[in-house]
Amino acid sequence: MAGFAEVKVKIPFGNKYLNAIFSVPDKILTHGVILTHGAGGDMNFSHLVSLVDYLASRGLLCLRFTCKGLNIAYRTKAYKTVVEYLKSSGEYKLSGVFLGGRSMGSRAAVSVTRQISQDDNEDFIRGLIFLSYPLHRPKLQSKLRDEDLFFIKCPVLFVSGSEDEMCEKKILEGVASKMKTPTKIHWIEKANHGMAIKGRTPDDIMMEISTQVFLWIKEIIEQEYK
Repeated sequence: MAGFAEVKVKIPFGNKYLNAIFSVPDKILTHGVILTHGAGGDMNFSHLVSLVDYLASRGLLCLRFTCKGLNIAYRTKAYKTVVEYLKSSGEYKLSGVFLGGRSMGSRAAVSVTRQISQDDNEDFIRGLIFLSYPLHRPKLQSKLRDEDLFFIKCPVLFVSGSEDEMCEKKILEGVASKMKTPTKIHWIEKANHGMAIKGRTPDDIMMEISTQVFLWIKEIIEQEYK
């Protein structure tokens, strides 16, 4: 495992700034990862920090950012600004990037990917990582937040709790089967939307999640160079 340094940045967004942190490995691989938080919290939410620490220590440049708005269109606009900021960065030359987030942050990631692919025929985005994707509101399985998912062309990884009250297992499996892109679901057994499991520590759960995310990213990168 390599070391990494953290660099705080402020990304211009309209007439304000988005707070963000680069986790820069001693030796950067060819790809990066952008992550953001859910409806609550910020970029220092423990799940994001754990995942970033794991990925950056294995050579992936990571950029996580805070956007407090609860409007999905606003969050998507902010996410697009961050993607463009990283892509135009003169300091970090990347072949591609993986977008992800937790809960509402993952909805913003899929929404911005749909927008960018329509606007630019974009191939910079290599894959999407969804932690606790909020497919529906609790007990409101009839109204699915699945529309954007069917327009995605890059590989997708869902990491969800098998007892997530906002993502019923059978419903997500049904949606994934209809998507037009390689899709993988990793179920965290007995976890709820917050990835909590009775009898398991948060560190243990995040190690399982981080390992799965890294192996999935590594597999996609290796396929590019075959």
